[in-house]
Amino acid sequence: MEQAFLEELRHALEQERDKLAAELKSFARPDPKMAGDWDSQMPQFEPAEHGSHSSLEEEADEVEEYETRLATEHSLESRLLQVNQALTRMNAGTYGKCAKCGKEISPERLRANPAAEFDMEHS
Repeated sequence: MEQAFLEELRHALEQERDKLAAELKSFARPDPKMAGDWDSQMPQFEPAEHGSHSSLEEEADEVEEYETRLATEHSLESRLLQVNQALTRMNAGTYGKCAKCGKEISPERLRANPAAEFDMEHS
């Protein structure tokens, strides 16, 4: 694989890693006990009078927002893991080879998804 193409893909992966981490930081915190894991924070809306109808609605809204955050967190964590694994493969010299068969992953596939671990046949 050409060095210029490899550097282009490294740059794309690093940018995506930074963007994913920034997005996660907007509503979650890294888990100090588990590398790569993030913990969504429960949203805190403006308090309403306790026991009032609007208070119950706000509590329901907080729970709904938290559930949305959890789903987003899992999706972003998963992609961040793929990106970090691709950068690790670059550093190890195994990037661009299918993890299943060892054949080269096509440049078109890598350009479309720089974190691709498998060629089209094994994806």
